[in-house]
Amino acid sequence: TMPENLNLLRAFGGFFLIFWTAFNTALVDVVGSEQQIPLSVVKLWASAFGGEIKSIAAKYSGSQLLQKKYKEYEKDVAIEEIDGLQLVKKLAKNMEEMFHKKSEAVRRLVEAAEDAYLKHEFDADLQYEYFNAVLINERDEEGNYLELGKEFILVPNDHFNNLPVNISLSDVQVPTNMYNKDPAIVNGVYWSESLNKVFVDNFDRDPSLIWQYFGSAKGFFRQYPGIKWEPDENGVIAFDCRNRKWYIQAATSPKDVVILVDVSGSMKGLRLTIAKQTVSSILDTLGDDDFFNIIAYNEELHYVEPCLNGTLVQADRANKEHFREHLDKLFAKGIGMLDIALNEAFNMLNEFNHTGQGSICSQAIMLITDGAVDTYDTIFAKYNWPDRKVRIFTYLIGREAAFADNLKWMACANKGFFTQISTLADVQENVMEYLHVLSRPKVIDQEHDVVWTEAYIDSTLPQAQKLADDQGLVLMTTVAMPVFSKQNETRSKGILLGVVGTDVPVKELLKTIPKYKLGIHGYAFAITNNGYILTHPELRPLYEEGKKRRKPNYSSVDLSEVEWEDRDDVLRNAMVNRKTGKFSMEVKKTVDKGKRVLVMTNDYYYTDIKGTPFSLGVALSRGHGKYFFRGNVTVEEGKVPTFSCSLHSSFIVNLVVPCLQIPQGNWTFFFKDHLLHRVLSTVRLFCSREQLIEVLFDAVVSAPIEAYWTSLALNKSENSDKGVEVAFLGTRTGLSRINLFVGPEQLTNQDFLTAEDKENIFNADHFPLWYRRAAEQIPGSFVYSIPFSTETANKSNVVTASTAIQLLDDRKSPVVAAVGIQMKLEFFQRKFWTASRQVYFKLKFSLSLNLQQTINCYLIDNNGFILVSEDYQQTGYFFGEVEGAVMNKLLTMGSFKRKARVAVWFLVEFNLCSWWHSDLTAKAQRLKQTLEPCDTEYPAFVSERTIKETTGNIACDDCFKSFVIQQIPSSNLFMVVVDNECFCDSIPPITMAPIEIRASLLNCLVHNESLKCERLKSQKIRRRPESCHGFHPEENARECGGVSGLSAKPSLVLLPLLLKIFSR
Repeated sequence: TMPENLNLLRAFGGFFLIFWTAFNTALVDVVGSEQQIPLSVVKLWASAFGGEIKSIAAKYSGSQLLQKKYKEYEKDVAIEEIDGLQLVKKLAKNMEEMFHKKSEAVRRLVEAAEDAYLKHEFDADLQYEYFNAVLINERDEEGNYLELGKEFILVPNDHFNNLPVNISLSDVQVPTNMYNKDPAIVNGVYWSESLNKVFVDNFDRDPSLIWQYFGSAKGFFRQYPGIKWEPDENGVIAFDCRNRKWYIQAATSPKDVVILVDVSGSMKGLRLTIAKQTVSSILDTLGDDDFFNIIAYNEELHYVEPCLNGTLVQADRANKEHFREHLDKLFAKGIGMLDIALNEAFNMLNEFNHTGQGSICSQAIMLITDGAVDTYDTIFAKYNWPDRKVRIFTYLIGREAAFADNLKWMACANKGFFTQISTLADVQENVMEYLHVLSRPKVIDQEHDVVWTEAYIDSTLPQAQKLADDQGLVLMTTVAMPVFSKQNETRSKGILLGVVGTDVPVKELLKTIPKYKLGIHGYAFAITNNGYILTHPELRPLYEEGKKRRKPNYSSVDLSEVEWEDRDDVLRNAMVNRKTGKFSMEVKKTVDKGKRVLVMTNDYYYTDIKGTPFSLGVALSRGHGKYFFRGNVTVEEGKVPTFSCSLHSSFIVNLVVPCLQIPQGNWTFFFKDHLLHRVLSTVRLFCSREQLIEVLFDAVVSAPIEAYWTSLALNKSENSDKGVEVAFLGTRTGLSRINLFVGPEQLTNQDFLTAEDKENIFNADHFPLWYRRAAEQIPGSFVYSIPFSTETANKSNVVTASTAIQLLDDRKSPVVAAVGIQMKLEFFQRKFWTASRQVYFKLKFSLSLNLQQTINCYLIDNNGFILVSEDYQQTGYFFGEVEGAVMNKLLTMGSFKRKARVAVWFLVEFNLCSWWHSDLTAKAQRLKQTLEPCDTEYPAFVSERTIKETTGNIACDDCFKSFVIQQIPSSNLFMVVVDNECFCDSIPPITMAPIEIRASLLNCLVHNESLKCERLKSQKIRRRPESCHGFHPEENARECGGVSGLSAKPSLVLLPLLLKIFSR
């Protein structure tokens, strides 16, 4: 506590002055006031403290015992060098099999849906009571079930995150703007009822399946298992399955789109508002395989983004948001010259197609206007006939129909579709029509292409909304396939019935990756054909003011944004092109809430995952990360009767294994003999046989440490080491043991090693922080640190110490385990000051008290963070903020090195600019709703291992400031003694604040125009989808929203023209 710490400082304050006065007899006079602090005395002090604290850490962690036990089993151990290419190929094969099982489940749904529709005859008067997902279990005031709201049994299910579901039936969601009993919907719901049996059968075949569904082209959404949907505060459910990415990607082929928006004077007011909303809705339907541009026209052309004059840009999330922001700048005036706009659009599509960029598949022009005075036959004859490779989709804005015939004719003559939009409520449904037109060639070809989305978050689904508060939004990918009409009489119309799909959470992919084989810093990752991340340890929702940012949308995070050291995209491009190979580079991985950095060389191995658009990569760190430790143990030693689904209860006490799923409530806790015990009766195994053998080996070898900790706990009352609270152990297989030396309620850090402390526990994609840092320390030494909080100032009152256990004393020996302790900060600091007193009593008879001088003394770690200072408030601060002049000198001398990490980050939906500059977040959000990425340098500092001690003098304004830095033996700590008589105010402090590069902080928010343009134009290498269904000779183009073959008569054209001109 603070009073205890203040008393501690007072107790040692007087003594400390005497101690410093004593050893200053050894000061060496240099020039004038320049003096040097005696290195020998500081070294003695550092040695005394180092020996004391290592003795405590080794004693309570049991490191020497565990090292000895692993040595005893050395003859039963095989150390193998990992063959990275063989490993990544094997993992890719495992993922391929898993993905194939999901695809087959979806294929069975397609077959069932198409057969059911083929047997169904449409009945306009059909009455059918189905389970409406919003109305189920709802009653009226008299207690009767509402219509379409019959009783629907919902039971919490742990496989579905304990949400109340019905695993026997699906239910149906209908968008709020659609009529529940529309004949088209009722008929669709009726024939799709046959999917229930297939849903259940799929789940029986593959119990790892989660949500399965059918999204109808009519707008309804059938979901299994059935779940209750809740409207928002306005009583609205905005979800429409037809504008979900999985639906659009499965229903259509890639496309290049030019959107023409009329901004002539007649478009003022509500018409322009509707037009902007129409453009925005079209953008919603475009995906990462599509390309687009938007041109506003009156008597002149106005590119919505002037930077992209004459070209198209990929329809990723960032680009679409950028264009949406520019739509607000459009205003109506002048006369609409559509001929100029059409010429520009056709020329742009033609030139862009010849560059080899874009989709190289479908092309379309979307025309949004309140009228056209001509049919522009000559333009279409010049650019588009007879092949009609560019489809024309026309959207008539407003209630007037004077110019409808011309717009209908343009659409029908160019294999497109005409629709009229009178109100904002009409926008979405009318925009969706063009998707059905583009799906015709695929339907006629009867090509059931399997599509996979990139990792995304869809928080509009009820299961996502209910999970958000407890677990955060879940990243997932979706596999989907289109459903077609097989009726011969409708074949040329190419009728799309809908899309079926199933979700695969990213965490499900991680289960196929044996983390224990990848080493401490190793990891696997996968990307899409566009280079976007499917899974990567760095792809996770970030935090804003301590809370997860919950903004729904699809994420398009490129591999280059997380593997940023690959500046030439060598790794990314090889994976996009589905190659198999190896790539190496030095990387800097930030840990501990971004305050520390680990520098290492990674070898990357990569290959494609067949049957999917994905490629898989594996990163292995050099040194111990390239070697695999294979133990051997008999089943009897591990007390496991079979390799099925149960472990003997005596096997797991204070033990946690990541591949064991523990049913809720099956842990029994009890406190006995100063130890918190956890006993488990039933366990479900998700380990492979190979992994289970390795877990058992670690369990057998580490078992004696339980008795060792117990004996320490029983004898602890007899010694003075009352500051050690927790001892812990982790092995390379993820097995953990934990021991408390105090009662749970007495723990200073209640979150340590709990689910809330995600960075310090084993999970599917990383080892704990204390394990990773210990592995990079010299064998036999401990790494000490103060855990950082998410707050600006570090408020931690504990110190963590950990050390790695290796079989051999070289880099070829894999780290087999790590052990450590957590102690009170006050206890740790007291040990430091006690060591200084011991040094004083050893020296007091040889030193005379002839000089008094003020000094500052610090204990810092290898990243420059303060663990001990005379000013307790400085604990946890970066040393450069307190002693800027000294830190600057240490950097100049090479004792510390600056390891900056440059980021152009936009992980999920959150910008790191606002994370680091939280005080600017509100201002930034006023500027625009979604911040764009910024180039930011995040500094971190690391000590130079080869430099153990240093003395120095700093020339200040009118004096010299002397200092000594001495490494604490067998640790990552340094003692720094600084002469405080000389002030160096002219040398500014060194902070860890991020630095905006290539642009100011203001430009991070509103962007430098040239930089923004450069980013928009730059297109990274991508691989197009293998299939394209742009056209089909049997396609019936007469289904175009109007009557085909319309020709505008001169008399009908002249009057509207005069009216349009004189209305301005």
